[in-house]
Amino acid sequence: MPLLFDMPYEELKDYQGTNPRPDDFDQYWDEALAEMHSTNPQVELIPAEFQTDFAECFHLYFTGVGGARIHNQLLKPKNQTKPGPAILYFHGYSMNSGDWIDKLGYVAAGFSVASLDCRGQGGLSEDVGGVKGTTFGGHIIRGLDDDPKNLFYRSIFLDTAQLAKIVMELPLVDKKRVGVTGGSQGGGLTLACASLVPETNRAAPLYPFLSDYRRVWDIDMDVDAYAELREWFRRFDPLHQREDEIFAKLGYIDIQHLAPRIQAKVLMFAGLMDTICPPSTQFAAYNEITASKSVDIYPDYAHDALPGARDKIFQFMLKM
Repeated sequence: MPLLFDMPYEELKDYQGTNPRPDDFDQYWDEALAEMHSTNPQVELIPAEFQTDFAECFHLYFTGVGGARIHNQLLKPKNQTKPGPAILYFHGYSMNSGDWIDKLGYVAAGFSVASLDCRGQGGLSEDVGGVKGTTFGGHIIRGLDDDPKNLFYRSIFLDTAQLAKIVMELPLVDKKRVGVTGGSQGGGLTLACASLVPETNRAAPLYPFLSDYRRVWDIDMDVDAYAELREWFRRFDPLHQREDEIFAKLGYIDIQHLAPRIQAKVLMFAGLMDTICPPSTQFAAYNEITASKSVDIYPDYAHDALPGARDKIFQFMLKM
């Protein structure tokens, strides 16, 4: 099948990414994790209005870096007597933690389930703001004119890690059997979480977002999910005098550079006709993973529902 906007699959398998990795990348994330660990999460569980005869459902709040209160859904099997597995869900760009009913299959199989509301997007989490420069257009560019520590996705990546740590410490969760999954932004956050919490057992990202920004720009795919990159340059650097600086700064929140930290077993899903998160950007991250991994390829599919993927993820998580 022709791939006119990207590269053939044989080249994808060896592609090593384009966006630069900052020299102090590891120090940046080690300091970020230290900040997260020093933050008192002040966990609060509030029974949800949605309940079933086999699942206990809660609104879980914690305090993330910067003082924002972060909302999550938490579902647990009723009458559970011994530690069991858990799965974390991460949602797509601008969305929210979803409907309670979507998680009941995992609860019926004995899983605790937590689903994050990304700060500043479509759910109930707080966005405490406070960055220099524009916030117009999206969260990738938020903080680009400030200290790299104020990049917005730094906070969101840390929220995924803090949620994982909280879930791992729940009394009836086996901390060695925690998996993470999500699609698009959720796929990127899946890899970020597994990177920042290497104790994660399994990770199942679908067409991950937030990878290899420079490649997106180079192949003129800075539209749709990545459109804010084009808008930022048009409004704030029309002559591209800061181009190298900007892509270097974006390197701090590029999941391909976090991916070597992953120790979880990884099952990724990719559609080769994906113009939202181009396949090469997804493989930039996948090819950096040194842990056990596999990828299911859908040659005729783009950034849409991939037949059988959710069933396979369920079976993958059951084997933890």
